[in-house]
Amino acid sequence: MSDPTPVIDDLCEESAELDRLVAELRPEQWDLGTPAPRWTVAHQIAHLAWTDHSSLLAVTDRDAFAREVEKALTQPGDFVDNGAEEGAAKPPEQLLADWRAGREALDQALRAAPARARFPWYGPPMSVASMATARLMETWAHGLDIADALGVRPTPTDRLRHIARLGVRTRDFAFGVHGLPVPFEEFRVELTAPSGERWTYGPEDADDRVTGPALDFCLLVTQRAHRADLALEAVGPDADRWLDVAQAFAGPPGPGRTPRGGTP
Repeated sequence: MSDPTPVIDDLCEESAELDRLVAELRPEQWDLGTPAPRWTVAHQIAHLAWTDHSSLLAVTDRDAFAREVEKALTQPGDFVDNGAEEGAAKPPEQLLADWRAGREALDQALRAAPARARFPWYGPPMSVASMATARLMETWAHGLDIADALGVRPTPTDRLRHIARLGVRTRDFAFGVHGLPVPFEEFRVELTAPSGERWTYGPEDADDRVTGPALDFCLLVTQRAHRADLALEAVGPDADRWLDVAQAFAGPPGPGRTPRGGTP
């Protein structure tokens, strides 16, 4: 992606939508449990604020970010959970203010960065566009967890195109992180956007194919729903296996979600 502005703009809009959802919450609603074990609404926002801060350091202060990585490697326990716990302990108004300030600072830093710059991360280095895409993916996915806790059903938008593209591009990573051989051939992926637009990836004549709603594909690759509850179709053994292991986020394989009907 030569111009990262569209994904930065969509990240801003996705964040603003989540902000509207939590801005008027009563204090007790911040303590509601979400689908993530032991994480409340406050933990979800605290995690977003923590990751925005890490992203800002990666973009603006590489030495400070390197120190954060070193701390993550040496401190006991899960540094991601620790960051969420620390933020969730703040009063809701302070947590909300910190999240807003952090994401505004990151927005400005991403817009000011050279379009082809690359930044250090906990995994491979990231471009401006990939950093913004990762933040959009997390904001959307954790926003879904919050919406679930509040009994709200968000309306999907075509901002999902960034997450869908990331889900396709992380195919090989998903196979590798599960210890599976990476398919040699590309897959054909055909998705229907919330607007009705058709998004396609890969060669038209590919033997292995995945088709279905873009929303369902994004729910799958962020592990916000089980494959059994989604209207995704796979043709070919490798494509079928991919739908069992797909993940667009860095790190070890997540436990995923159980089907609505119970244990698979």
